Amino acid sequence: MKIHFKISYFTVWGQQILVSGNIPELGNGDITKALRLNFSNIQDWVGEININYPDSGEIKYKYLLFTEQTGRYTEEWGQHRTVTADTTKTDHFFCYDSWNSPASVENTFLTAPFATVLLREEHDVNIEKPSGKFSHIFRIEAPGLPKNQVVCIIGNCKELGNWSTIKPRLLMINAEGAWETELSFGKLMSDVHYKYGTYDLVEKKFCAFESGPDRIAPVFNSKKTIVRLADGFIRVQAQPWRGAGVGLPVFSIRTKKSLGVGDFGDMLLFIDWAKRVGIKLIQVLPLNDTIGTHTDADVLPYAAISAFALNPLFLNLPAIGKLHAKNPMQKEFEVKQAELNEQELIPFMDVINLKTQYVKELYQIQKEEFLNNTDYKTFFIKNKFWLVPYSAYCVLRDRNKTPDYRVWKEFSKFDALEIDEFTSPEQLHYDAIAVNYFIQYHLHVQLSKAANYAHQQGVVLKGDVPIGVNRNSVDTWVSPELFHMHCQAGAPPDMFAVKGQNWELPTYNWDEIKRTGFDWWKKRFAQMSNYFDAFRIDHILGFFRIWEIPVNQAEGIMGHLNPSIPIHLREFAEKGLWFDYNRYCKPYITDIILHDIFGEDVLWVKTNCLQIENGWVLQLKTPFQSQTYVEKLFNEGTISEKIKWGLFDLISNVLFFEVEESNGSQFYPRYGMEGLPTFRDLDGYTQSKLRELYVDYFYRRQDEHWYHSGMEKLPALKRATNMLICGEDLGMMTHCVTTVMNELGILSLEVQRAPKSDKLEFFHPVNAPYLSVVTPSTHDMSTIRGWWEEDRAMTQRFYNSQLGHWGEAPWFCDGWICRDILLQHLYSPAMWAVFQMQDLLSISEAIRRENPHDERINVPSNSKFSWRFRLHLNMEDLIENDAFNDELKNYIFQSGR
Repeated sequence: MKIHFKISYFTVWGQQILVSGNIPELGNGDITKALRLNFSNIQDWVGEININYPDSGEIKYKYLLFTEQTGRYTEEWGQHRTVTADTTKTDHFFCYDSWNSPASVENTFLTAPFATVLLREEHDVNIEKPSGKFSHIFRIEAPGLPKNQVVCIIGNCKELGNWSTIKPRLLMINAEGAWETELSFGKLMSDVHYKYGTYDLVEKKFCAFESGPDRIAPVFNSKKTIVRLADGFIRVQAQPWRGAGVGLPVFSIRTKKSLGVGDFGDMLLFIDWAKRVGIKLIQVLPLNDTIGTHTDADVLPYAAISAFALNPLFLNLPAIGKLHAKNPMQKEFEVKQAELNEQELIPFMDVINLKTQYVKELYQIQKEEFLNNTDYKTFFIKNKFWLVPYSAYCVLRDRNKTPDYRVWKEFSKFDALEIDEFTSPEQLHYDAIAVNYFIQYHLHVQLSKAANYAHQQGVVLKGDVPIGVNRNSVDTWVSPELFHMHCQAGAPPDMFAVKGQNWELPTYNWDEIKRTGFDWWKKRFAQMSNYFDAFRIDHILGFFRIWEIPVNQAEGIMGHLNPSIPIHLREFAEKGLWFDYNRYCKPYITDIILHDIFGEDVLWVKTNCLQIENGWVLQLKTPFQSQTYVEKLFNEGTISEKIKWGLFDLISNVLFFEVEESNGSQFYPRYGMEGLPTFRDLDGYTQSKLRELYVDYFYRRQDEHWYHSGMEKLPALKRATNMLICGEDLGMMTHCVTTVMNELGILSLEVQRAPKSDKLEFFHPVNAPYLSVVTPSTHDMSTIRGWWEEDRAMTQRFYNSQLGHWGEAPWFCDGWICRDILLQHLYSPAMWAVFQMQDLLSISEAIRRENPHDERINVPSNSKFSWRFRLHLNMEDLIENDAFNDELKNYIFQSGR
């Protein structure tokens, strides 16, 4: 049997289309050995292979675009195409295909939230498959069809109704969700012209033809020839689907039965409320376990000790069972429940300690039945790869009283065989191991129940994938080779953190991750897909480049971009500059600077922290060149807070950082150098030339480099899941990030007060692209009401230019102002308008919180003291508030969401 391939793709010089598949003729999965097609005309690429063995099975293949200049292979989107034909009965099989681009909006509607929940009912259509021989197979994708409508095909021959719409040929849905039909054109003498259309099954009438020119099916008049036309997506101009969502951390949900914190059981009432007002998406913060130190520091949701384990904080205890009425722990639980639930903020450690004690008691009662439970055994087998190391980590962490596994003696380095022995049921401490299995299993059951319940109510769940993991995590213990442990991830300075951010998370070793086929990331996404339909990639810029800070420095300002093209020594010479290493790369210290920073403490600083170099140059002593060392002295009480921050400023008063192992030939410019004393004291010529190098480094030379960096990672990760992907593309944006996200169909985030252009003060929701999420605020920002009171001049400009109101802006954000902002976002063309819960409540002055500054979830510059926000309303009471719910529901409905 001969298989013929034909696909249309407009290439440029140096590009070629290939076919890769699971048989030797197509390279057996090795893209370097894929079949190279030949250019036919204008934009057609053709090729053929011979299959000489009788039992070829199912042949799977995909098209690739190869660009010679970069050596990059770009794979088309979607699942592998298949050819199934009896080689003894078929001489020729023609594959007439259409390139499937990930940028196609239609692909979005094939993702999990739409395919399984939001557009699920519209696909429940069954049409009897035609019987008999056939010569042609027609296949088309048509996601998002209105309810009760199906795809039909009409053409210029008798088999296709001679263009009559009275009784068109209806297609059926195949196992992959595509529309398909088989027809025989064996007696026709010319090609067939045809179009797809839509047909209403209820009204039994033709609705409309697709747009565009006729499609053409070749006819070969051979009994042993099959032509399959995979025509891509139907060309129907449907009304763009748009939905409304709400963002709220699970821990912030309050119900009458909460234990001082929202849990997976409380999510059910929140889902009920979302359905009540017409909200279709609930967005939550990361849910992974963060319990490392057993202190309040563990409250940070973005510093998980495991990328797979769920946080015991969210365990709903009553759903697991009750202790005996006479058990003191049961009585304590009943007393504490009311006491903790009255707290305005989350009493984090009180809740964790109570839940941990209680669940350990439950485990002792239920352990025999639990360990023999069939569902648990299935869960264990599926999750063993992370569950066993995680449970061992928890025991060793508590035994050694530290999450720093480097001091765990014989367990400081992970060894799979040793951990298998350590977690064996024969061990005396096995209960301490298995109680973690118990906790994780019940967390899985409870979150799965919430996800399934959401689907039943027509609501989808959107998770959050943090950019990093805790330095002292199970993941870095088990797979240290996947991380750069000598570095820390963070962010450069911005409007939220003037000295940048240091997240204290190790950065990724992407070369090693790529070598493993992104296995760790694929497993991470697979785990998330158990519960979520969509997810937000936290700091998506980190997949292009990360802000990397040396482990011996504390402030984000001490970082640099990695990967990036540094400034070479010769570039200074080309600018007419002599490179003075000591002046450019060491802290610039003068008596004036010391007096300005330290005042009366100058003498102490000079005596204890400084030394003289080259006879007259003031420099920091070696230990004091490290901000982490200075931080240590402050924590020990050796130095004051004023001296700590002063030394931090001295350490960061540099122009360039030398690139490691570059032998003094390559340098990263220090971000924001123009505002430093070391820059201000340079002559005008030097300033102008360094400014040119600075601008070129941060805003010009990196774009193509970062484009390829992103395209090395994100396509592979996107293929690993069918969840809808939304990127958090805020921060120091470059054009390449937007380009890659558009090419891959990843939704962008558009925040009204954080425009991506430095030429704009505000972003108007009406200008949002369709594949985006619009929002007035995020969990890292103040709410609408809080922001309104932060900068009077800015508020006035926003009131006049964005809301279109004349005159003086109100001093406080009244309910009608919040409503105007809400409506701006609801009527945006963006696919999703997602609001913080606090911003939705703000439209009602009757129920919103009195002080808007108590509504903020996180302050990035002071993150360790954030993450404790709770709603001030019980969900039970909110569900019964018809006045508010009806008003919000009406706004959402009238906006078409």
